[in-house]
Amino acid sequence: MSQENKNASHTDPAAGPTDSELVRRAQQEDLAAYDLLIRRYQERIYATLYNMTSNHEDANDMTQETFIKAYKALKTFKGDSSFFTWIYRIGVNKTINFLKQRKNRSAMSLNDVDFNAEHDPDLVALVSDKTPSRDAGLTELQERLNAAMLKLSEPHRLVVTLHDIQGLPHEEIAKIMECNVGTVRSRLFYARQQLQALLSDFLK
Repeated sequence: MSQENKNASHTDPAAGPTDSELVRRAQQEDLAAYDLLIRRYQERIYATLYNMTSNHEDANDMTQETFIKAYKALKTFKGDSSFFTWIYRIGVNKTINFLKQRKNRSAMSLNDVDFNAEHDPDLVALVSDKTPSRDAGLTELQERLNAAMLKLSEPHRLVVTLHDIQGLPHEEIAKIMECNVGTVRSRLFYARQQLQALLSDFLK
């Protein structure tokens, strides 16, 4: 199923309540409706934030905080964009701020990546099957890729995560990152060039 079709399925009445309907109910303090929205998007948001932080605990915390903040701000949501785009933007912005604060601490090493969490059934169930940690497993390539991703700037790491890992189209990424499609394409090109350079020794 294409990414566009996957997004469209959330507005198909045959597939259950639409996002708009759930948002309206949640704005009236219907927690069950908001719980459906959480279940609909938590895996993909977690996967995105994990690929930005390369740390299960941080990604889990950021995901929870994203949905808490979104619920508190839900009454301000006017529907100018899709709920999908809105909640992604909240998560991305929270994580970018978190990463900026983390820079004030000592540099992150590969030891900070909690590979043991791969065997935690709750986390395994939460992580999207599209994340490289699920596809590559505990391999040297995964370690190199994590290390290389951490060397990218936040915008470049984000565009690689959203496009190459999450499979979002350029137009959707532009809405989430609040920039134009041309900027998305140029950032993606530059990020891929950086990753190729960082991984060149391993890939020879």
